Amino acid sequence: MDSTPVNWEALDSLVIEFAKSENLFHENDAISSLSPPSSPASSSLSPPPASPSSYSSSSASSSYQSRLLIRRIRLLLESGDVDSVLDLLRLHAPSILLDRRLLFCLQKQKFIELLRRGTPEDRESAIECLRNSLAPCALDAYPEAYEEFKHLLLALIYDKDDSNSPVAREWSEKRRCEIAGLMCSILRAHLQAHDPLFSMTLRYLISIHKDFCLRQGISSPISDLTERLLLEEKDAPATPQESLYEVPPFDEVDIQALAHAVQLTRQGAVDSLRFAKGNLIQAFQNEICRMRLNVTILDELVHEYCVYRGIVDPAVPSAGVSTGCGLRVDFGHLKADKNNATECLSMAGNDMDCVNSKNSDDGSSVTNAVADGTEISTDMIRVQDTDVEMRYPSENASDHDYCSTSGTHQIKNLKVCLRNQSYAVCERRRRKRWRERNDELQFSAGISRESSKRESGEKHTPSDLTSKEDRREAVLCIKDLADRGMAAEVVEEVNTLDPDFFEQNSALLFQLKQVEFLKLVDSGDHSGALKVACSHLGRLAANDPGLLKPLKETLLALLRPNDVGFKRDLPLQALASSLQVAIGRKLDIEEPKLMKVMQATLHTHNEWFKLQMCKDRFESFLKIDALKEVNSLLIADTVSKSNIDLQSYGSSQVISSSIGVPEEGDSPTQVSSLEVCDEGAILKVMEFLALPRADAIHLLAQYNGNAETVIQQIFA
Repeated sequence: MDSTPVNWEALDSLVIEFAKSENLFHENDAISSLSPPSSPASSSLSPPPASPSSYSSSSASSSYQSRLLIRRIRLLLESGDVDSVLDLLRLHAPSILLDRRLLFCLQKQKFIELLRRGTPEDRESAIECLRNSLAPCALDAYPEAYEEFKHLLLALIYDKDDSNSPVAREWSEKRRCEIAGLMCSILRAHLQAHDPLFSMTLRYLISIHKDFCLRQGISSPISDLTERLLLEEKDAPATPQESLYEVPPFDEVDIQALAHAVQLTRQGAVDSLRFAKGNLIQAFQNEICRMRLNVTILDELVHEYCVYRGIVDPAVPSAGVSTGCGLRVDFGHLKADKNNATECLSMAGNDMDCVNSKNSDDGSSVTNAVADGTEISTDMIRVQDTDVEMRYPSENASDHDYCSTSGTHQIKNLKVCLRNQSYAVCERRRRKRWRERNDELQFSAGISRESSKRESGEKHTPSDLTSKEDRREAVLCIKDLADRGMAAEVVEEVNTLDPDFFEQNSALLFQLKQVEFLKLVDSGDHSGALKVACSHLGRLAANDPGLLKPLKETLLALLRPNDVGFKRDLPLQALASSLQVAIGRKLDIEEPKLMKVMQATLHTHNEWFKLQMCKDRFESFLKIDALKEVNSLLIADTVSKSNIDLQSYGSSQVISSSIGVPEEGDSPTQVSSLEVCDEGAILKVMEFLALPRADAIHLLAQYNGNAETVIQQIFA
């Protein structure tokens, strides 16, 4: 199965928003962990008092608290603790209990749970529940409620283990899960506590991927993962209170779009729209959130991806300073002659000017540790930040041959190691710290729980950096340099890591040299730019005729006025991501599973809507269109387009191309079909014959778009 290029920057944004929404980052403005409840209806679910520093995140905090409430109610119902659920609802969502249908449903389950305990006292409590709560509620809950109430009385005489009893379904523990799912669906809609956008997008893409593979009879390369990630069971749908037999006042286009997007019957789509008061997007959110994800696997995928992309710090390194080229420089016992040691210290100090603290554990500074300029005896350099703490204990210089100061060759390599050290250290300090999800898992069946409040600091297992981690940090540093447009430095670092890399990836080298050329032109150094073009761009284009046209367009930059800048127009992030993936593969750094999932599911999303011969109504809401917008890898396209607007003096232009994403109407089949079919005819055939959209369009194409003729021929 082919894969589709993905805009990894768009995915970064979705993943970060998801992790923040689910409180998976350690950070100052993160949503604080909840204290353990002191009672079944504890107020621990209430948000903490607002403060100026947390005001900006109050909306996210409220959404998180609502989702946490829903998760706890699910666990309580699945464990049979209906009383605690009623207490939580009275405290946090009292209007839910105004729905007599739901109240009657909960009271019935409470009666069953009291009988299930089996003690004489609980049996008396069950009869008391019948008299005081269940019977009065059955009178006006809904027309069939009283009959259900009388049927439920049979539970008093039939044992819970009797599978042939008329009340076996009421006794079934599966009934708990059904009620829990129904309550979650209703609470999500009532509290507007839908899951984060990334979670909904992943559900939607995987569901389409599964359906596509099933209907086309092909095997999925990610089936093992998707089967474990997206569960088969769904929460029960939330249905409106009004009659289901009313004529729906909804556009048939909306009904069919919702039905096919989340695999509903037409009546199910009508009910969902009615419950959402006609709001198509809200109805879609309600339905997509009914699909259940394995949050443990989801968190693992997100964490793995965040580590790969440099969003979170995987661990605190315990030995040496990780440098830009993936090597570790030790400042513990570097011994050299006076001049070399002074030079090393000066370089280290200049490159670490962004570090907040340079003091060792005993309080002495790095500079004070050098008494005569001949030996650095600091035991530890400590870098502190609000987000992360990194310690670098001393090692012998012999462990790091590249960073030895003995000899000219070693001095040169030391400079290479330290050149981008300050940026690499600062980048690590800016990374998030990951925390495990631990909220609902602490909830026991009896609502009693131990404290779930995490310590303020994250615990790490001390260990030396492995070779894999060294390589990953080196690749991340190269990616960051490419993001900043430091093309010459990127080429040098890559050649240090693997001298043969660019021989096998000449297109990437060409793009990097394009960036270097354009930066020199932008600074007014035309002679330097021409030197780069002669030495590198020309040679690469001579070996690859496909690069000759981009080379010509790149040279047009020389014609731009001096006051017209275009550095901001360059698709540097796309280039940086391409470099990261290519270098990572060369260094045996496995790509995260989430990347494979997104590539495969976006491909099947494209193919699915080719078959449907229409555009996805929900792809913009779910940011699927952004995930497919891969910036052009040919930087010359940007230059060429910018030169078209010379008279406008360089308005910001970003050229994007959707690689492999067909625009609406691009398909020849679609164009020919739409010439003879209108939307009304398509919907009529779909509704009357219960056909998928693609089949309806093919039938209409055979009968010149006449829906009545198609229906007559089918029923003839």
